[in-house]
Amino acid sequence: MNYKGQQVRLAHNNTDVAVPFLVSNKNYGILWDNYSITNVGDTRDYQPLYTLKLYAKDGTEGWLTATYVKKNKPSEVVAQRPESSLPYEYLEDMKNFPAEVKLGETMATWEGAIASNETGLHHFLLKNAGYAKLYIDGKLQVSKWRQAWNPGTAVVAINMEKGKKYPIRLEWDPDGGESYLGLKCLSPLEGQSQHEYGFKSEAGRDINYYFVQGSNLDEVVSGYRRITGPAPIMPKWAMGFWQSRERYKTQNEILNTAAEFRKRQIPIDNIVLDWSYWKPAEWGSQEFDPTRFANPEGMISKLHEQNLHFMISVWPKVYEGIPTYTDFNGKGYLYKRNIANRTKDWIAPGYTSTFYDAFNPKARDEFWNLLSSKLFNKGIDAWWMDASEPDIYSNTNEDTRKRLMTPTYAGSGTEYFNGYPLQNAKGIYEGQRKTAPDQRVFLLTRSAYAGSQRYAAAIWSGDIGSRWEDFKNQISAGLNFSLSGIPYWTSDIGGFAVERRYEKPNDKDLEEWRELNARWYQYGAFCPLFRAHGQFPFREIYNIAPETHPAYQSMLYYNKLRYRLMPYIYSLAGQTHHQNSTIMRGLVMDFSADPAVKSIGEEFMFGPSLLVAPVTEYQARSQKLYLPATTGWFNFYSGKYVPGGQQITEEAPLERMPLYVKEGSIVPFGPEIQHTSEKPTEPVTLYVYTGKDASFSLYEDEGVNYNYEKGSFATIPTSYDEKTKTLTIGERKGTFPGMQTERTFNVVWVTKDKPTPIDFTAAPVKTVTYSGSAVTVKMD
Repeated sequence: MNYKGQQVRLAHNNTDVAVPFLVSNKNYGILWDNYSITNVGDTRDYQPLYTLKLYAKDGTEGWLTATYVKKNKPSEVVAQRPESSLPYEYLEDMKNFPAEVKLGETMATWEGAIASNETGLHHFLLKNAGYAKLYIDGKLQVSKWRQAWNPGTAVVAINMEKGKKYPIRLEWDPDGGESYLGLKCLSPLEGQSQHEYGFKSEAGRDINYYFVQGSNLDEVVSGYRRITGPAPIMPKWAMGFWQSRERYKTQNEILNTAAEFRKRQIPIDNIVLDWSYWKPAEWGSQEFDPTRFANPEGMISKLHEQNLHFMISVWPKVYEGIPTYTDFNGKGYLYKRNIANRTKDWIAPGYTSTFYDAFNPKARDEFWNLLSSKLFNKGIDAWWMDASEPDIYSNTNEDTRKRLMTPTYAGSGTEYFNGYPLQNAKGIYEGQRKTAPDQRVFLLTRSAYAGSQRYAAAIWSGDIGSRWEDFKNQISAGLNFSLSGIPYWTSDIGGFAVERRYEKPNDKDLEEWRELNARWYQYGAFCPLFRAHGQFPFREIYNIAPETHPAYQSMLYYNKLRYRLMPYIYSLAGQTHHQNSTIMRGLVMDFSADPAVKSIGEEFMFGPSLLVAPVTEYQARSQKLYLPATTGWFNFYSGKYVPGGQQITEEAPLERMPLYVKEGSIVPFGPEIQHTSEKPTEPVTLYVYTGKDASFSLYEDEGVNYNYEKGSFATIPTSYDEKTKTLTIGERKGTFPGMQTERTFNVVWVTKDKPTPIDFTAAPVKTVTYSGSAVTVKMD
């Protein structure tokens, strides 16, 4: 969560998103206006391991001992050699392995010792696919798994004394025929540089940056949006639950899944069709394969009849030889290097492809026209824009990637490396707004840049692994991303890529799989967007566990709670646009006076009132969490009051995660619903958490169009005065077509002396009828 003393490398990749906005808890931000690859913070490049002193297993100075053994017979050595670096990070590096090594059949160990010429904090950057364990000084520093085709990274900080030897051991199981590994280091920062942040970009015609100052971090984020553009209000349905998987292969799978959700009364608003709905050799045609999707218009219409929305995956990728390729190529709209190199993708038997040049405004228009004529006219509601880094050829190094997208319409791939997803989103956003000006655009994209929010782009964290450490990392990732000024973020609930042990699990692994998904689901219900996605096993909750299982019951509970909270959540969406607010909030945003929160990245505020503390350890049934100072807190479930400024240990059975409400809060709840448009939000139950003055503004509009940009929306301010023990439901401001003029509000008081649990079946303390004029309710 806290990047002080770290390096942030801004270079788009699958799971890496580059938004060049540095935020300080001292209430300022710096927006670095440069599209090229940039190092922020400690701007030095990580160095090969041999910049340290290396010692082999037998003590010989100069290298580590690398030993490669057969996976099925570890006692049999395939190769052993001295190695002073681990240059196996990219596809181009596969030639660096010993000739005898076959990755799918081999495991490896690097061992010996390291020493430094400096005393201080050293950083080690491990990049791995497959399984990796890194031990330094006899302590396990990293234990990770990542899918073989998509490596991940870990940074380890170690204090080292000058000249002292530290044992090191790296164990690696590639877990696949294509896998990657690297280990680099950074020496300590010295003197004043320890307290400085720098920006170092590869290219630029000049140096531009914006300094944003505010009295709090909300004002800093607001300044960022003043520069880069406001965040539109997402369609209301997008704030509900989305179901996805990699992938639904036929329209019957889609329709059967939708029917099962409705049959089981599991609330849902959106179902997602991932890649490869086209014919195998026609990627980029944007046409359904009729053998698997015989009637896409009818499929989408049937989903709409069930009050479900339909999102579809669209890539900027085009296969050579199809009509789209011929058309775009003839107009000069394609990057040509990947075609010239004759490289093939991973689809058997492999096809040659490239991406369109999103920097070219005419190419953007043409790409939208393609989507509109082939897909949008069938009733598509939203776009999933995958591989938008752009991922023209996966797992190649940065130099190769820059060549593959050079020249762009704007300039070289070096200068505009990080700008592609912004332009790709722009084309679809502007195209749809012209084609259907009364329908809100919604984009989910795997990468982003400063300003992506103005094009209705939400971002997810890419193809992460289904591991507990990956789950935990999503929390701080989401908080950092939200502080970058782009408010809509999500991760794949359950993780995307799955260890083989979960594909055909024994009883023990099956229970861990169910618990991982349940805990991730609990967290996902309090992210700006709430969506499940991933590879096999299937991710529908009824495929994860039977309905009698605690994991199923927990997932259903938090799904229904999300929908009960829709008046609160949609109001947060309205405030994100009208007041430039932030939905998912690091504690430093709201409790900057408490120094204890500066580096807390495992819990967060969801809106102004709810403190969320996800459980990220397997079989944990209690959770330590910190309740920030300057206020008290109410346990969400029991209503029990707890003073702030302390760490507590909270019970956390599998069915529940810790959830607290800030003292001095008004939280609106709606009725139980199956989708966001099922019924009017009637009645609204206001839970008033007393002890301090409180306020909340209920926001409403039509939910699907852009009339709110013309002032067509309404707000109902609510406030609680602690001194007089009075709740005021204030005068409604504004109006919009279809607005409820008569409303019913239920009021529930929660006080320190009288804990009031959440209970939607209990009779309210007070019920008032509201017609738009202010009414007051006094606590008895």
